[in-house]
Amino acid sequence: MKVTLEGIKDQAAFAAAGVTLPKFDVAAVQAHSKEEPVWLHFGAGNIFRGFVASLQQTLLDQGLQKSGIQTLSAYDGAIIDDVFTPHDKLTLEVTLLPDTNVELKVIGSVVHGYKLNGSAPADEAEVKSLIVKPSVQLVSYTITEKGYAIRGIDGDYLPQVKADLEVGPTKVGHAMSWTAALLYERFKAGALPIAMVSMDNCSHNGDKLKAAVVEIAKAWADKGLVEAAFLDYLQDKSKVSFPWTMIDKITPRPDESIAQLLKSKGIEDMDPIKTARGSFIAPFVNAEKPQYLIVEDIFPNGRPPLEKAGVLFTDGAGVDLCERMKVTTCLNPLHTALAVYGCVLGYERIAAEMDDPQLVALVKKLGYDEGLKVVDDPKILNPRDFLTEVIEQRLTNKCLPDSPQRIATDTSQKVTVRFGETLKNYKKKGLDATQLIALPLAIAGWLRYLLAVTDKGEPFTLSDDPLIPDLQAKMAGIEFGHPESVGTKLQPILSNATLFGVDLYEIGLGTKIEELLKEMMVGPGAVRATLVKYLG
Repeated sequence: MKVTLEGIKDQAAFAAAGVTLPKFDVAAVQAHSKEEPVWLHFGAGNIFRGFVASLQQTLLDQGLQKSGIQTLSAYDGAIIDDVFTPHDKLTLEVTLLPDTNVELKVIGSVVHGYKLNGSAPADEAEVKSLIVKPSVQLVSYTITEKGYAIRGIDGDYLPQVKADLEVGPTKVGHAMSWTAALLYERFKAGALPIAMVSMDNCSHNGDKLKAAVVEIAKAWADKGLVEAAFLDYLQDKSKVSFPWTMIDKITPRPDESIAQLLKSKGIEDMDPIKTARGSFIAPFVNAEKPQYLIVEDIFPNGRPPLEKAGVLFTDGAGVDLCERMKVTTCLNPLHTALAVYGCVLGYERIAAEMDDPQLVALVKKLGYDEGLKVVDDPKILNPRDFLTEVIEQRLTNKCLPDSPQRIATDTSQKVTVRFGETLKNYKKKGLDATQLIALPLAIAGWLRYLLAVTDKGEPFTLSDDPLIPDLQAKMAGIEFGHPESVGTKLQPILSNATLFGVDLYEIGLGTKIEELLKEMMVGPGAVRATLVKYLG
């Protein structure tokens, strides 16, 4: 069996393998979507294919939509060349259940993939022709936190953005520049309304998206490359909205064991691929079953009835509270803490870490004792119930092949939100941050991770992170087995309010974290000994 338009015609074979097929004519939807596009999406990775695309699939199955989703890749076009094209844009969704069973479903709602990375001029022209169609209701994003950054840690524009600002909307490369350029096309076509919907895990994601786009557009306007009225269009909520969202579903890298399972069922060509840029992709997505998407309901040109696929719509305040609950307390900080310690302690699966008494104690204290104390109840979701589901059901799912190495990717881009927001709340609410235990342990664990030496004293490879060269340069001279080598070298890092949201010395945690790191560097087994000392 092949997951292609021709392959899925063998409905009996897929049914025998326990695979649910689309209930609509996929080829017809692909054709209709070019004529009347509704939804474009930046970022064709796992969370999109394993969650967002599945939402539209549900509506297509129910006959509530006629168009699918066009994906746009401004970074790594490998997923389009190596996955989308050979499989006629189809994806096999593999839902991993805690009882070791799987649910299999072919997703046919992704109708096309376009490369906006400079390698496919025809794709770029076609996307510009799509964005000006009145039928388009939204453009969404799952490009990770770093996708919205147009400046480096030094405050200067990134090289690609700098080039985009000089040339203007006719030739761009960065995802944010592309967003501004596409909105300019829609502006020129009659200032048509649209919603720009970030679905990434960052606080007030819609604001981050809008800020980047408006800054680029203003730079173009200052150079006379676009009309001043374009800025008015971007700032008019009745024309262009940037809703806040909160998304939650664990979608790990494609796992070889899942590929083998699919092969055993007779499904061909399912091998995972590592792209030249280091991304892990496959014709399938393996993911957990629990999923949440909370969206601020501001859509100037209407929207698909996604509430019928399980999406919760509310106002901005509701999204903000849900997002803060999840990203700053109930899931993401726990994930990051497990990731950095998992790498140092030699774990390869998040679920395996949940059999480690010290790591379980760490995430429970981080969530229940230190996080919930400063969380406001969003009402739509109960924070304690959500946290309990995470700790007792989701992180412990041994069928979920999620690795600490994946979660550790881009940690420098995440600590501001995952740890910094809690620290800011402690300061805002007048609570004593010096009494915290798990949170400073998590930060010290990240610094220990950056030394790229396991607790046994063996070297390991750090996950991708744009700030690793800068952070390691600042930590140069700190040596495993020599805690005194820490000295004052951490001060530029721990005092960086951009990185942590606060100056850690000002709230009384800087020195504490220095001392924790020193304890973890005494020699082999020091990380474990430190966790035992503070967590029992």
